[in-house]
Amino acid sequence: MKYDNITSALFIDRPNHFIANVSVNGIAETVHVKNTGRCKELLLPGAEVYLTEPDSKGRKTRYDLIAVRKDNGLLINIDSQAPNKVVSEWLNTQGFTKVIPEYTYGNSRIDFCMERSFGITTEKYLMEVKGCTLERDGIGYFPDAPTQRGTKHLRELIKAVHEGYHTYAAFVILMDNITEVRPNTDTDPEFAAAFEEAKRMGVRILLLPCHVEPDSLTIISKTNEVFV
Repeated sequence: MKYDNITSALFIDRPNHFIANVSVNGIAETVHVKNTGRCKELLLPGAEVYLTEPDSKGRKTRYDLIAVRKDNGLLINIDSQAPNKVVSEWLNTQGFTKVIPEYTYGNSRIDFCMERSFGITTEKYLMEVKGCTLERDGIGYFPDAPTQRGTKHLRELIKAVHEGYHTYAAFVILMDNITEVRPNTDTDPEFAAAFEEAKRMGVRILLLPCHVEPDSLTIISKTNEVFV
């Protein structure tokens, strides 16, 4: 996926989940943060951040903050809409007959339902997508804040296994050179327990490493073999 109209800036502070103050060429600017998570280890005073300038009317802010460079040099995409967008692009190259976003299953909306037809037989797949932005010592962790919604989705996927679906919990790794994601037990033990249960019950854990640029996000090193 690509972004248009990219501008670099320096992070100043974040008054609330939705906005941040940054310096663009020495000029203070209030921008929209496209991530309501904490990102407290990333959005630090003086951090290099990247903004996109959407061409849309009626906005209260000129820019959206979409990426930040961590103090160890890692460039991390923090756009909460990016994982689903990049996975949607990727799934459309994986040979499915149909890809349905925002699929209602049980009491949840699962990010994707996919279908693959073999003659008169149709196999159905469910995939929930999570974006990983938290890195410690070269390992990714999810979540960076407690997520009841994430736990609920894992339990829905477990239920779907028993109903004959192929199910996947896909973790989009929103930074380069990180290939492992672990549940963040200290932050959300309930999610971690659901994660381990999901693995035991047949939900496949799919790790999707990415290449990140200020103006793009690309899934790398995975092929349609994961869905065979």
